Amino acid sequence: MLRLTSRQKTGNQAERMAEQIMRQAGLSCLARNHRCRQGELDLVMRDGDTVVFVEVRYRQQSRWGSAAESVGRSKQQRVIRAAEHFLLTHPRLANRPCRFDVIAAEGNPADPSSYTWIREAFTC
Repeated sequence: MLRLTSRQKTGNQAERMAEQIMRQAGLSCLARNHRCRQGELDLVMRDGDTVVFVEVRYRQQSRWGSAAESVGRSKQQRVIRAAEHFLLTHPRLANRPCRFDVIAAEGNPADPSSYTWIREAFTC
């Protein structure tokens, strides 16, 4: 059995909290931690007819930049490629509008007020 590191546990906690925040806003979850050769999607949500690909970032401190700032162009490209793969493997969703959101958290991962939801954080 694999043991999770403290960092992995905190990351999982942040992803669960992000999903909860989005569900409370009326979105539904289509997938969690979708992995493929192209990259990983933390969350895939549905907002009405729109498929929302979500990158969740957590930083305990902003010493080296904020959580949102850590989603640079390289990471955005990996998320976009993973989203393309997801849509290829889920053809019923392929013609729906899509967007890329970031949920960034800093400080206490258990505190919902430490989360910022950035809708349409980047485009392809």
